[in-house]
Amino acid sequence: MTAKSAAAAARATVYGYPRQGQGRELKKAIEGYWKGHVDADALRATASELRRSNWRQLAEAGIHEVPTGDFSYYDHVLDTSVMVGAIPERHRAAVEADALDGYFAMARGTQDAAPLEMTKWFDTNYHYLVPELGPDTVFTADSTKQVAELGHALALGLTARPVLVGPVTYLLLAKPAPGVAADFDPLTLLDRLLPVYAQVLTDLRTAGAEWAQLDEPALVQDRTPAELNAAARAYRDLVGLTDRPKLLVASYFDRLGDALPVLAKAPVEGLALDFTEAAAANLDALAAVGGLPGRRLVAGVVDGRNIWVNDLEKSLATLGTLLGLADRVDVAASCSLLHVPLDATAERDIEPQILRWLAFARQKTAEIVTLAKGLGGGTDTIAAELAANRADLASRAGSALTHDPEVRARTAAVTATDARRSQPYPERAAAQRAHLRLPLLPTTTIGSFPQTTELRTARADLRAGRIDSAGYEERIRAEIGEVISFQEKTGLDVLVHGEAERNDMVQYFAEQLTGYLATQHGWVQSYGTRYVRPPILAGDISRPEAMTVRWTTYAQSLTTKPVKGMLTGPVTMLAWSFVRDDQPLADTARQVALALRDEVNDLEAAGTSVIQVDEPALRETLPLRACDHPEYLAWATEAFRLTTAGVRPDTQIHTHMCYAEFGDIVQAIDDLDADVISLEAARSHMQVARELAEHGYPREAGPGVYDIHSPRVPGADEAAALLRKGLEAIPAERLWVNPDCGLKTRAWPETRASLENLVTAARTVRTELSTS
Repeated sequence: MTAKSAAAAARATVYGYPRQGQGRELKKAIEGYWKGHVDADALRATASELRRSNWRQLAEAGIHEVPTGDFSYYDHVLDTSVMVGAIPERHRAAVEADALDGYFAMARGTQDAAPLEMTKWFDTNYHYLVPELGPDTVFTADSTKQVAELGHALALGLTARPVLVGPVTYLLLAKPAPGVAADFDPLTLLDRLLPVYAQVLTDLRTAGAEWAQLDEPALVQDRTPAELNAAARAYRDLVGLTDRPKLLVASYFDRLGDALPVLAKAPVEGLALDFTEAAAANLDALAAVGGLPGRRLVAGVVDGRNIWVNDLEKSLATLGTLLGLADRVDVAASCSLLHVPLDATAERDIEPQILRWLAFARQKTAEIVTLAKGLGGGTDTIAAELAANRADLASRAGSALTHDPEVRARTAAVTATDARRSQPYPERAAAQRAHLRLPLLPTTTIGSFPQTTELRTARADLRAGRIDSAGYEERIRAEIGEVISFQEKTGLDVLVHGEAERNDMVQYFAEQLTGYLATQHGWVQSYGTRYVRPPILAGDISRPEAMTVRWTTYAQSLTTKPVKGMLTGPVTMLAWSFVRDDQPLADTARQVALALRDEVNDLEAAGTSVIQVDEPALRETLPLRACDHPEYLAWATEAFRLTTAGVRPDTQIHTHMCYAEFGDIVQAIDDLDADVISLEAARSHMQVARELAEHGYPREAGPGVYDIHSPRVPGADEAAALLRKGLEAIPAERLWVNPDCGLKTRAWPETRASLENLVTAARTVRTELSTS
């Protein structure tokens, strides 16, 4: 096919779409089901209507081929585990008794059965449920969900393409099941898994699928020759099916590197590749292997992870280059639109001109359609859209919001000394022990306490004008008093004020820093029914006034025990925001760090002796390719030290991380030079404690003994057992006792019981140590 005819054949598509609905209807229905207020039929009806609404929106916008199967009640990787029958033995009876309740039990756990481990989906803030596999795993095909959703879309008269997590990525994301040897490689199960995928693909073809998409994002990471050979074998075998849809293998989030020639040689009918800034090397690599003659290329030229308007002319140039490399070039976002909010036009509090800089899922869909139209019909067919796009890009580039001379001058003046504590850790530790006088195995929490209905109602009432600021502050003051009183009664050693005044650990700070924009409806799924509104980092960052000092010092006035000051670190402020794409991330991180440094210094001046600067996103933001790690970790750890290095030796600096593979960044954790780090460890059975010990980590650490992402209450014996396992790796004089994460999402009854058990466990083990 000629380039001209390939352009004429261009179509618009997406890989996935936000699941929650404009008003987060899915969240409300699922949580209503958990509470017994919504029955299963009503939940399924809500889900069905949301899928129908999404498909209709896409079709009406001009998307030619809609995705199916991307919708999920909780997580698409968990859905894949169900599809292939990889149900953990401890949940099998629950799944057999009731498929829906069993599904949620795997995600959330029950009092008798722990949930699947949860971790980050590549370098995003989306969390997936980790498959548990072993040499005895038996896979069985269950295509019910995929076939039903495809049939639903086809019945609406739409062209639809089922989307599945690919078999290689599924196995590469899996971990050995409990009781299985740690060195078991799930990829050895590939030959056992492929027939199950073959059955699902056959069922989809029978149901009317012309194409099926198999997502293989794990191939953008560094892969061994054996792993690449497994991918080649997988697609050679699947293509050999006699009755199947055409196969579109998709990758995203980064360049494919050595995997691109493997996929280009695979006898599949199409590839979907990322051609945004992060994966620009894919274009040259595709040309180097001779393109995809006779096959379909889906070009991800619209950034599916960020919210800035696309540079249409730049994307058209990329698409034009691709025309000669494939039989058919279609236009898409770089990845599923799951990672962006639904609709920017819903925002009423952002200045209209600035709003034109933003593209959420619906706006990105329009960009994709515009690009497909321009690719097929020429730039004259989209002249008005191109002119408007040029004006929006120029407006942003010339805005005073994006360039603050004072901020840039302060950032340029930073020296290496500014990011270094005045004394080495051993001397600081001695000063802190003398000052704080904490017991062996000190107990604390990560920061937040339950955000009750009353708190959320008070916040909504303040926004709506139903109460004034004085009434709202009285409610916050009372909540802090209750939180402090509970912690003292329970016997915790280092207290927190509970963060009653905070809507979100990033948004709260973003709303008080210049350069950030906050949304009202920009919800994005983090995990399950947990949705967040990432703020938009639009311009240069500074701190006009203190942000946390008032409430922290009020809490300290209520107790003689130390109360931690609580801040979100600079890397997490970037990772959980939509960051600007017009300057290096390192420059932005330094600006945020300097603003937070001012807050840390003000907290110390106000009498706060323990300050926690959370960096749960440090591992999450790690580049997917190892060759890119050193540069990132250098500026990321410097930003943390720049935030915290200005305090006295006897001020104890804590940090916190959760739900990530920490083994990859143990040296970076060391380089942060925090005095104490708390980490997720309950679901991973103290794996991080062993990793810290193997590295020779010299500071204090609190590997969590209470999994807060599950409603189950761990008993004191269970917490004590985890604590003893932690002691096998970390000496008692350097071990803290704490939950895995903040308690914001938990209810008060389970929080009270769990923390009481945590303190009991610490006291039990202290006694054991004193008598041993």
